[in-house]
Amino acid sequence: MHYPNLLFSKIVDENNPQALARFNVTEGDMPTDGERQIYRFITDYAERNRGQAPSYATLTAECPAFDYQPQVGDSYEFLAREIKKHSAQVQFAKYVNEELGKKFETDGHADIFSFLDGLISDINSIKLRTSVLSKIGTDVKHDGDKFLAEYERRKAGESFRIWQSKFSAIGEYVSSNLYTVYGESGRGKSVITLEDAIYAAMQGANVLIWAMEMGWFELLVRIYVSISGDEGITQAKINGINLNAGFESRDVRLGKLSEEFESAFKQFIATMNERIAGNITVRAVDDEDFSNRSLKALESDILATKADFVVVDPFYYLHYEKNTSKTTGGDAANTSMKLRALAGRTSTVIVAITQADVKKGESDDEGNRELKLPDRDDVKKTTQLMEDAYLLIGVDTDYKQGRGLVGVNKGRDGGEGDSVEILYIPQVGIVKQPESGAAVAGQFGF
Repeated sequence: MHYPNLLFSKIVDENNPQALARFNVTEGDMPTDGERQIYRFITDYAERNRGQAPSYATLTAECPAFDYQPQVGDSYEFLAREIKKHSAQVQFAKYVNEELGKKFETDGHADIFSFLDGLISDINSIKLRTSVLSKIGTDVKHDGDKFLAEYERRKAGESFRIWQSKFSAIGEYVSSNLYTVYGESGRGKSVITLEDAIYAAMQGANVLIWAMEMGWFELLVRIYVSISGDEGITQAKINGINLNAGFESRDVRLGKLSEEFESAFKQFIATMNERIAGNITVRAVDDEDFSNRSLKALESDILATKADFVVVDPFYYLHYEKNTSKTTGGDAANTSMKLRALAGRTSTVIVAITQADVKKGESDDEGNRELKLPDRDDVKKTTQLMEDAYLLIGVDTDYKQGRGLVGVNKGRDGGEGDSVEILYIPQVGIVKQPESGAAVAGQFGF
């Protein structure tokens, strides 16, 4: 292949060794030992001589393989692209002939999905190594048309969506961002997140829920009870007050609805299409085909369902990405960063649920536990998940008191420290802010 010599000749003529780095041409892209020697000499010479290229006479004297070609008219980008194209072919052939069979013998027979994920990752690595950096970022002076085109897409609601939260402290979810919900075990993280996922579906969002520690039937019970509670299909007396409520979750879960309520419940489910403007797709722990929990599988599900709003429950049950940093916790941190990137690449809201470190709480004279949001440094499993979050949402609830707290401990656009007290009686679909202020809230000790 003659393109490396053409590139080296152009670099010598124009005294531009920086073109190698500018277009991502590396020593590994050189097909022969002689061309690798030329590459090393040019880069070493430039480093020792303040970025200057050697003359063609010097390069010819030091590197016998160099075949000088004067006045090369082709662009650096064209020459780099041809070199990279050949490099990609060589690297792929080497991978197939020398590595693929060994990897299949090691990993393929044990877990075909992990093997395929590794195959995709390896091929993507080849693609990244052999790509040409033709343009960097967005140019403020010259990319005005690009900006205005995106502005028009956002104006039309095509590339930028906002989904309102049920809870005023959260406010809204903005597409292309990762959100982290956290709290101690059993304190309502999944319930609060599910409420906002359902609320987004009511606004027209396609919702995807990866429920990695809950069965599909239990999750659908929660969804149906929540929707029926918001509609107020029945009344429940709580602390002497009649509140709009939904079906009783325990009766639905055990199949023990009364004949009257069972008939109403079946009609309720039959008309679900009329109740939800968007849709909700559930991936649950007991689904037989839900063995692959990698980010690649999540992206595939997002594309297949055309999801707008995604729930990952919990984050630490994902199949983590490789720990490229070789540091403690690096696999979880790498997964968090890639999950953040996935939200941007798919223009979705992704809500990742994780635990907070357990702290001993205080109780009042009647034995009721004091509600308290976790601190931002209580995020368990990985602090990177806190760093990557657009909002860090803390949760603490107590169904025995019928109360809860939802608040923001980190916000990219403000709101840090905001919290709201809520009614929390999920067993009959009541998870919301009090509707009439003091009259209702007073009954729950707000």
